[in-house]
Amino acid sequence: MFEIVFLGTSASAPSIHRGLSAQVVMVKNHRFLIDCGEGTQRQLLRSGIGFKRLNRILITHGHLDHILGLAGLMSTFMRWESIEEMEIWGGRWALDRVQDLLYGVVLRGGKPPMPLHLIDVRPGVLMEDEDFSVSAFPVEHRGRGCFGYVFQEKPRRPFLVEKAEALNIPAGPERARLVRGEAVTLADGRVIQPDAVLGESLPGARLVFTGDIAVLDGTLADVAQNAHALVTEGTYLDEENELAGEFGHMTVGKAARFASEIGVQTLLLTHVSRRYRERDVIHEARQFFPNTYVVRDFDHFLVTKGRPVQKIDGARLSDNQTTDV
Repeated sequence: MFEIVFLGTSASAPSIHRGLSAQVVMVKNHRFLIDCGEGTQRQLLRSGIGFKRLNRILITHGHLDHILGLAGLMSTFMRWESIEEMEIWGGRWALDRVQDLLYGVVLRGGKPPMPLHLIDVRPGVLMEDEDFSVSAFPVEHRGRGCFGYVFQEKPRRPFLVEKAEALNIPAGPERARLVRGEAVTLADGRVIQPDAVLGESLPGARLVFTGDIAVLDGTLADVAQNAHALVTEGTYLDEENELAGEFGHMTVGKAARFASEIGVQTLLLTHVSRRYRERDVIHEARQFFPNTYVVRDFDHFLVTKGRPVQKIDGARLSDNQTTDV
């Protein structure tokens, strides 16, 4: 299961109701901050997430509305908070700008308050453990080295209780070992293989985050096919398709049609322009893909295999909602 909390959902500049791009993905005891727009540290406090274990930051690209918050975050770590180390992942161009911001402006040639690792992202797996992986894939926006990220649970074979009962396998450590894929010997001498009580392998939950993106190409289609949740931008409406292309962005209608075509379960639109009313954005998206949310700051979602994406502490946006952005 993945949790995602949106901290900033505005495009390019903040609005009264929306901060600049930032979101936290939580899985097990890990926290990943994706992008860090201006004001992110205040949003972290307001959300209740805070700064603990916030040691991995994934940057989609190097535009200032996605990285300026790193300056304030580093300043806070220098004076008030402590963390053992920090990793900032991104393309080379993004990392060059991050280095200029942190070492040239905030630290002014000094040392960071913790070991700081700037890690050049390449397509493929960035990290994994026995339960999940985080991967990067290239996207086309403006500038070099733009990336999206995939959070993928490992596949699991379900334990079939009815088969275990039929074989008189007692509840307890024997069943736990079978779930781990180990054969067990029962008290009566029978040897039970895992295949006897495990079902077919089921794919785990998949959360795909594109960042700003101009082209919905084959790479994204491959990684987002049948994803439980696709997070992408909602910067322009279809009526301004040419303007969207000029600035390297996607339209809401295109994103919704794409989600429908590749079998995405839930579409989460962020990076919303102040030029539109929220109800117009949701109306355009739902024409083509009804299971769409236009997310707001502090919206919180659970992405779980075998279940619809669940919105926590708030109702799904209604068709007649009139709040402007």
